[in-house]
Amino acid sequence: MIFSLHSKNMIKESLDEIINDCKSKRDAVAMMHSQLKADADGWNKGIILLSLITGGVESIKMKLELTAPVWSLIPVLLSSVIAGCSSLMKFRDFNKKMETLIQSQSLITNTLNKLRTHTVLDDDLLLEYNLALSSLETSMYPEDRKIFLKKSHKNLIEIMSYEQRYYDTIDKVNNHEEIKISGSSSSISDDIPIKENELLDTSSHRSKPLDPIDEV
Repeated sequence: MIFSLHSKNMIKESLDEIINDCKSKRDAVAMMHSQLKADADGWNKGIILLSLITGGVESIKMKLELTAPVWSLIPVLLSSVIAGCSSLMKFRDFNKKMETLIQSQSLITNTLNKLRTHTVLDDDLLLEYNLALSSLETSMYPEDRKIFLKKSHKNLIEIMSYEQRYYDTIDKVNNHEEIKISGSSSSISDDIPIKENELLDTSSHRSKPLDPIDEV
């Protein structure tokens, strides 16, 4: 029995389509995990900073023997803020969410690796693909899936576009055709046509004294 693959009236029947779909969903899970980790790190940094400030205030108060009520109130307020931040972090449960996303990403990655080693789509692969989809759906809320799948689709299209341009350029070089190298990281001026042999043996440049016009 062959499992049917439907997603918003889109039927994925070929191996390449399923591989690309797994790529985008794996990237979406990874992007959400990265976002959650950045949020959790931000909260932790804030708590650490507040704790250091609280300790500094206590040290200053003791060192200078400050007895004004405000110096006793400031550490209490800072400690309350720290406790509130810690409670909010536990409420948002960053660690559990990230662990769930890691498990989903691992399952999708394993499925993707198996798909890449096959040339024919069979029932076992379709079963694993459906399990990977279920893992994604249970690890992300619908709103999050919409946001991060949109990002991952755009990112995947850009990657494929860059790769296509790269291979097209390699073909041109192999066929001894003129190409253009552009970008600030290149030592060659932007959009100057060059050939394959012109990319080699640059050690001879500037080997002779500069002409007066070059020194201007």
